[in-house]
Amino acid sequence: MKSEMQITVLGAGAWGTAVAAAAALRHPTLLWARDPQQADALAAQHENTRYLPGVALPPALRISADLAHALAHATRPQDLLIVATPMAGLRSMLTQLAQARVTAAVMWLSKGFEAGTGCLGHEVAREVAASLRTGVLSGPSFALEVARGQPTALVAASPDVTVRDAAVRALHAGHLRIYSSEDVVGVEVGGALKNVLAIATGIGDGLGLGLNARAALITRGLAEMSRLGGALGAQPETFMGLSGLGDLVLTATGDLSRNRRVGLKLAEGLPLPRILEALGHVAEGVYTARTALARAESAGIEVPLTRAVVDVLEGRLTPAAAVQALMQREARAEH
Repeated sequence: MKSEMQITVLGAGAWGTAVAAAAALRHPTLLWARDPQQADALAAQHENTRYLPGVALPPALRISADLAHALAHATRPQDLLIVATPMAGLRSMLTQLAQARVTAAVMWLSKGFEAGTGCLGHEVAREVAASLRTGVLSGPSFALEVARGQPTALVAASPDVTVRDAAVRALHAGHLRIYSSEDVVGVEVGGALKNVLAIATGIGDGLGLGLNARAALITRGLAEMSRLGGALGAQPETFMGLSGLGDLVLTATGDLSRNRRVGLKLAEGLPLPRILEALGHVAEGVYTARTALARAESAGIEVPLTRAVVDVLEGRLTPAAAVQALMQREARAEH
Protein backbone atom coordinates (compact mmCIF):
# COMPACT_ATOMS: atom_id res chain seq x y z
CA MET A 1 0.00 0.00 0.00
CA LYS A 2 1.29 3.45 -0.92
CA SER A 3 1.66 5.96 1.90
CA GLU A 4 0.29 9.48 1.98
CA MET A 5 3.75 10.81 1.12
CA GLN A 6 4.39 12.37 -2.29
CA ILE A 7 7.91 12.81 -3.68
CA THR A 8 9.42 15.07 -6.32
CA VAL A 9 12.97 14.53 -7.60
CA LEU A 10 14.50 17.60 -9.26
CA GLY A 11 17.07 16.51 -11.84
CA ALA A 12 16.96 13.63 -14.31
CA GLY A 13 20.60 12.63 -14.44
CA ALA A 14 21.69 9.12 -13.52
CA TRP A 15 21.40 9.50 -9.75
CA GLY A 16 18.20 11.53 -9.76
CA THR A 17 16.54 9.04 -12.09
CA ALA A 18 17.68 6.07 -9.99
CA VAL A 19 16.38 7.57 -6.74
CA ALA A 20 13.09 8.55 -8.37
CA ALA A 21 12.68 5.02 -9.72
CA ALA A 22 13.23 3.55 -6.25
CA ALA A 23 10.80 6.00 -4.63
CA ALA A 24 8.12 5.35 -7.25
CA LEU A 25 7.87 1.72 -6.14
CA ARG A 26 6.22 2.87 -2.89
CA HIS A 27 5.02 6.45 -3.26
CA PRO A 28 3.53 8.77 -5.89
CA THR A 29 6.72 10.18 -7.41
CA LEU A 30 7.43 12.81 -10.06
CA LEU A 31 10.80 13.25 -11.78
CA TRP A 32 11.56 16.73 -13.11
CA ALA A 33 13.87 17.12 -16.11
CA ARG A 34 15.17 20.57 -17.02
CA ASP A 35 15.18 19.78 -20.75
CA PRO A 36 11.65 19.36 -22.22
CA GLN A 37 12.97 17.05 -24.93
CA GLN A 38 14.55 14.79 -22.32
CA ALA A 39 11.32 14.80 -20.33
CA ASP A 40 9.32 13.80 -23.42
CA ALA A 41 11.77 10.99 -24.20
CA LEU A 42 11.68 9.71 -20.63
CA ALA A 43 7.89 9.74 -20.58
CA ALA A 44 7.62 8.01 -23.96
CA GLN A 45 10.31 5.36 -23.46
CA HIS A 46 10.26 5.04 -19.66
CA GLU A 47 14.00 4.64 -19.87
CA ASN A 48 16.83 7.14 -19.37
CA THR A 49 18.74 6.11 -22.48
CA ARG A 50 21.53 8.62 -21.90
CA TYR A 51 22.37 7.91 -18.26
CA LEU A 52 20.83 4.51 -17.46
CA PRO A 53 20.44 2.68 -20.77
CA GLY A 54 18.69 -0.66 -20.59
CA VAL A 55 17.02 0.00 -17.22
CA ALA A 56 13.22 0.17 -17.36
CA LEU A 57 11.66 2.82 -15.12
CA PRO A 58 8.58 1.98 -13.02
CA PRO A 59 5.33 2.61 -14.93
CA ALA A 60 4.02 4.69 -12.01
CA LEU A 61 6.88 7.23 -12.23
CA ARG A 62 5.62 10.54 -13.58
CA ILE A 63 7.85 12.83 -15.68
CA SER A 64 7.63 16.60 -16.20
CA ALA A 65 9.73 19.51 -17.44
CA ASP A 66 7.45 22.04 -15.72
CA LEU A 67 9.12 23.11 -12.46
CA ALA A 68 5.98 24.68 -11.04
CA HIS A 69 4.07 21.46 -11.71
CA ALA A 70 6.88 19.44 -10.11
CA LEU A 71 6.85 21.57 -6.96
CA ALA A 72 3.05 21.38 -6.76
CA HIS A 73 3.34 17.59 -6.59
CA ALA A 74 5.04 17.78 -3.16
CA THR A 75 3.57 20.70 -1.25
CA ARG A 76 2.74 19.34 2.20
CA PRO A 77 4.98 19.03 5.27
CA GLN A 78 4.89 15.21 5.02
CA ASP A 79 6.12 15.29 1.41
CA LEU A 80 9.72 15.21 0.20
CA LEU A 81 11.63 17.18 -2.43
CA ILE A 82 14.95 15.68 -3.54
CA VAL A 83 17.41 17.95 -5.35
CA ALA A 84 19.47 15.84 -7.75
CA THR A 85 21.53 18.51 -9.49
CA PRO A 86 25.34 18.64 -9.57
CA MET A 87 26.87 20.83 -6.86
CA ALA A 88 27.08 23.73 -9.31
CA GLY A 89 23.28 23.84 -9.54
CA LEU A 90 22.42 23.45 -5.87
CA ARG A 91 22.43 27.15 -4.91
CA SER A 92 20.09 28.12 -7.74
CA MET A 93 17.67 25.30 -7.00
CA LEU A 94 17.56 25.94 -3.25
CA THR A 95 17.00 29.64 -3.92
CA GLN A 96 13.99 28.78 -6.09
CA LEU A 97 12.60 26.44 -3.45
CA ALA A 98 12.94 29.10 -0.76
CA GLN A 99 11.25 31.67 -2.98
CA ALA A 100 8.42 29.19 -3.58
CA ARG A 101 8.02 28.86 0.22
CA VAL A 102 8.23 25.10 0.08
CA THR A 103 6.94 23.35 3.20
CA ALA A 104 7.99 19.81 2.27
CA ALA A 105 11.27 18.41 3.58
CA VAL A 106 14.16 19.03 1.16
CA MET A 107 17.19 16.80 0.66
CA TRP A 108 19.98 17.05 -1.89
CA LEU A 109 22.11 14.38 -3.51
CA SER A 110 24.83 16.87 -4.53
CA LYS A 111 28.37 16.08 -3.39
CA GLY A 112 31.26 18.50 -3.27
CA PHE A 113 32.44 21.94 -2.27
CA GLU A 114 30.86 24.77 -4.25
CA ALA A 115 33.32 26.37 -6.67
CA GLY A 116 34.13 29.96 -5.80
CA THR A 117 32.66 29.98 -2.30
CA GLY A 118 34.05 26.69 -0.96
CA CYS A 119 30.66 26.01 0.66
CA LEU A 120 29.32 22.58 1.43
CA GLY A 121 25.65 21.97 0.66
CA HIS A 122 24.39 22.77 4.14
CA GLU A 123 26.33 26.04 4.09
CA VAL A 124 24.72 26.97 0.77
CA ALA A 125 21.31 26.17 2.27
CA ARG A 126 22.05 28.30 5.32
CA GLU A 127 22.81 31.25 3.04
CA VAL A 128 19.90 31.05 0.58
CA ALA A 129 17.26 28.75 2.09
CA ALA A 130 17.39 29.07 5.86
CA SER A 131 13.58 28.85 6.02
CA LEU A 132 13.55 25.32 4.58
CA ARG A 133 13.86 22.01 6.43
CA THR A 134 16.89 20.50 4.71
CA GLY A 135 19.39 17.66 4.72
CA VAL A 136 21.66 15.54 2.54
CA LEU A 137 21.36 11.98 1.26
CA SER A 138 24.75 10.37 0.65
CA GLY A 139 26.71 7.14 0.86
CA PRO A 140 28.33 4.46 -1.33
CA SER A 141 26.02 4.22 -4.31
CA PHE A 142 26.41 3.79 -8.04
CA ALA A 143 23.23 4.98 -9.74
CA LEU A 144 23.15 2.04 -12.12
CA GLU A 145 23.10 -0.51 -9.29
CA VAL A 146 20.34 1.37 -7.45
CA ALA A 147 18.29 1.56 -10.65
CA ARG A 148 18.76 -2.18 -11.16
CA GLY A 149 17.46 -2.88 -7.66
CA GLN A 150 20.77 -4.07 -6.20
CA PRO A 151 21.25 -3.74 -2.40
CA THR A 152 22.48 -0.30 -1.32
CA ALA A 153 22.84 1.50 2.02
CA LEU A 154 22.69 5.30 2.31
CA VAL A 155 22.83 7.95 5.03
CA ALA A 156 20.23 10.67 5.49
CA ALA A 157 21.83 13.52 7.45
CA SER A 158 20.05 16.53 8.90
CA PRO A 159 19.83 18.37 12.22
CA ASP A 160 16.05 18.13 11.78
CA VAL A 161 14.60 14.75 12.76
CA THR A 162 11.56 15.31 10.53
CA VAL A 163 13.83 15.51 7.48
CA ARG A 164 15.68 12.34 8.44
CA ASP A 165 12.39 10.57 9.02
CA ALA A 166 11.08 11.72 5.63
CA ALA A 167 14.06 10.15 3.87
CA VAL A 168 13.55 6.89 5.73
CA ARG A 169 9.83 6.80 4.95
CA ALA A 170 10.53 7.61 1.31
CA LEU A 171 13.29 5.12 0.54
CA HIS A 172 13.90 2.57 3.30
CA ALA A 173 12.45 -0.58 1.75
CA GLY A 174 13.34 -3.40 -0.59
CA HIS A 175 16.88 -2.98 -1.91
CA LEU A 176 17.53 0.34 -0.11
CA ARG A 177 18.54 0.69 3.54
CA ILE A 178 18.59 4.24 4.94
CA TYR A 179 20.56 5.12 8.06
CA SER A 180 20.13 8.43 9.91
CA SER A 181 22.73 10.92 11.10
CA GLU A 182 22.77 14.38 12.64
CA ASP A 183 26.32 14.97 11.36
CA VAL A 184 25.67 16.89 8.14
CA VAL A 185 29.24 18.24 8.10
CA GLY A 186 30.85 14.81 8.26
CA VAL A 187 28.53 13.27 5.69
CA GLU A 188 29.15 16.14 3.27
CA VAL A 189 32.93 16.23 3.73
CA GLY A 190 33.03 12.48 3.10
CA GLY A 191 30.91 12.82 -0.02
CA ALA A 192 33.06 15.64 -1.34
CA LEU A 193 36.58 14.43 -0.63
CA LYS A 194 36.06 10.81 -1.69
CA ASN A 195 35.73 11.97 -5.31
CA VAL A 196 39.10 13.71 -5.19
CA LEU A 197 40.73 10.71 -3.55
CA ALA A 198 39.21 8.40 -6.17
CA ILE A 199 41.09 10.38 -8.82
CA ALA A 200 44.29 9.81 -6.84
CA THR A 201 43.62 6.08 -6.60
CA GLY A 202 42.80 5.90 -10.29
CA ILE A 203 46.13 7.54 -11.07
CA GLY A 204 47.94 5.02 -8.89
CA ASP A 205 46.18 2.08 -10.51
CA GLY A 206 46.73 3.51 -13.97
CA LEU A 207 50.45 3.80 -13.29
CA GLY A 208 50.52 0.16 -12.19
CA LEU A 209 51.66 0.95 -8.65
CA GLY A 210 50.01 -2.19 -7.26
CA LEU A 211 47.56 -3.14 -4.55
CA ASN A 212 49.87 -2.10 -1.71
CA ALA A 213 49.84 1.44 -3.08
CA ARG A 214 46.08 1.37 -3.53
CA ALA A 215 45.58 0.37 0.10
CA ALA A 216 47.94 3.12 1.23
CA LEU A 217 46.16 5.74 -0.87
CA ILE A 218 42.74 4.81 0.47
CA THR A 219 43.96 4.69 4.08
CA ARG A 220 45.87 7.96 3.94
CA GLY A 221 42.99 9.49 2.01
CA LEU A 222 40.66 8.56 4.83
CA ALA A 223 43.06 10.30 7.22
CA GLU A 224 42.87 13.48 5.11
CA MET A 225 39.10 13.29 5.06
CA SER A 226 38.96 12.87 8.84
CA ARG A 227 41.39 15.76 9.49
CA LEU A 228 39.50 18.19 7.28
CA GLY A 229 36.13 17.06 8.58
CA GLY A 230 37.27 17.42 12.17
CA ALA A 231 38.48 20.96 11.50
CA LEU A 232 35.07 21.84 10.07
CA GLY A 233 33.18 20.39 13.03
CA ALA A 234 32.38 16.83 11.95
CA GLN A 235 32.08 13.88 14.30
CA PRO A 236 35.09 11.53 13.93
CA GLU A 237 32.99 8.35 13.85
CA THR A 238 31.16 9.53 10.72
CA PHE A 239 34.26 8.84 8.62
CA MET A 240 34.26 5.18 9.61
CA GLY A 241 30.73 4.86 8.29
CA LEU A 242 28.94 4.68 4.95
CA SER A 243 29.54 8.28 3.88
CA GLY A 244 33.23 8.14 4.82
CA LEU A 245 35.07 4.85 4.44
CA GLY A 246 32.19 3.20 2.58
CA ASP A 247 31.86 5.84 -0.13
CA LEU A 248 35.64 6.21 -0.42
CA VAL A 249 36.23 2.50 -1.00
CA LEU A 250 33.45 2.28 -3.57
CA THR A 251 34.47 5.36 -5.55
CA ALA A 252 38.19 4.62 -5.41
CA THR A 253 37.92 1.00 -6.55
CA GLY A 254 34.65 0.54 -8.44
CA ASP A 255 34.71 0.26 -12.23
CA LEU A 256 31.58 2.45 -12.46
CA SER A 257 33.35 5.37 -10.74
CA ARG A 258 33.72 8.35 -13.05
CA ASN A 259 36.33 9.97 -10.81
CA ARG A 260 38.42 6.81 -10.79
CA ARG A 261 38.23 6.73 -14.60
CA VAL A 262 39.53 10.30 -14.72
CA GLY A 263 42.55 9.19 -12.70
CA LEU A 264 43.15 6.17 -14.93
CA LYS A 265 43.09 8.34 -18.05
CA LEU A 266 45.36 10.96 -16.48
CA ALA A 267 47.86 8.17 -15.81
CA GLU A 268 47.76 7.36 -19.53
CA GLY A 269 48.85 10.91 -20.27
CA LEU A 270 45.58 12.10 -21.80
CA PRO A 271 44.74 15.81 -21.40
CA LEU A 272 41.97 16.62 -18.95
CA PRO A 273 39.61 18.33 -21.46
CA ARG A 274 39.71 15.26 -23.69
CA ILE A 275 39.05 12.97 -20.71
CA LEU A 276 36.02 14.97 -19.62
CA GLU A 277 34.63 15.18 -23.14
CA ALA A 278 34.84 11.40 -23.55
CA LEU A 279 33.36 10.82 -20.09
CA GLY A 280 30.08 12.52 -20.96
CA HIS A 281 29.10 12.81 -17.28
CA VAL A 282 30.07 15.13 -14.43
CA ALA A 283 33.10 13.96 -12.44
CA GLU A 284 32.67 16.05 -9.29
CA GLY A 285 36.20 15.41 -8.03
CA VAL A 286 37.66 17.47 -10.87
CA TYR A 287 35.72 20.54 -9.78
CA THR A 288 35.97 19.86 -6.05
CA ALA A 289 39.74 19.32 -5.77
CA ARG A 290 40.90 22.95 -5.95
CA THR A 291 38.13 24.15 -3.62
CA ALA A 292 38.76 21.34 -1.13
CA LEU A 293 42.44 22.26 -1.05
CA ALA A 294 41.63 25.92 -0.44
CA ARG A 295 39.24 24.99 2.36
CA ALA A 296 41.92 22.78 3.96
CA GLU A 297 44.55 25.50 3.68
CA SER A 298 42.27 28.05 5.32
CA ALA A 299 41.74 25.59 8.18
CA GLY A 300 45.49 24.87 8.50
CA ILE A 301 45.04 21.20 7.54
CA GLU A 302 47.58 19.17 5.57
CA VAL A 303 46.03 17.26 2.65
CA PRO A 304 48.98 16.04 0.54
CA LEU A 305 46.94 13.66 -1.62
CA THR A 306 44.42 16.34 -2.45
CA ARG A 307 47.24 18.75 -3.24
CA ALA A 308 48.85 16.19 -5.53
CA VAL A 309 45.57 15.69 -7.41
CA VAL A 310 45.24 19.46 -7.87
CA ASP A 311 48.80 19.68 -9.19
CA VAL A 312 48.09 16.97 -11.74
CA LEU A 313 44.71 18.38 -12.79
CA GLU A 314 46.19 21.85 -13.24
CA GLY A 315 49.21 20.57 -15.16
CA ARG A 316 51.97 21.46 -12.70
CA LEU A 317 52.99 17.83 -12.19
CA THR A 318 52.74 14.69 -14.25
CA PRO A 319 51.07 11.75 -12.50
CA ALA A 320 54.45 10.03 -12.07
CA ALA A 321 56.05 13.19 -10.64
CA ALA A 322 53.16 13.61 -8.19
CA VAL A 323 53.65 10.07 -6.91
CA GLN A 324 57.38 10.64 -6.54
CA ALA A 325 56.76 13.84 -4.56
CA LEU A 326 54.42 11.98 -2.21
CA MET A 327 56.92 9.17 -1.66
CA GLN A 328 59.65 11.67 -0.79
CA ARG A 329 57.68 13.33 1.99
CA GLU A 330 59.34 13.33 5.38
CA ALA A 331 58.70 10.34 7.66
CA ARG A 332 56.27 10.90 10.52
CA ALA A 333 54.03 9.13 13.01
CA GLU A 334 50.85 7.70 11.51
CA HIS A 335 48.49 9.53 13.88
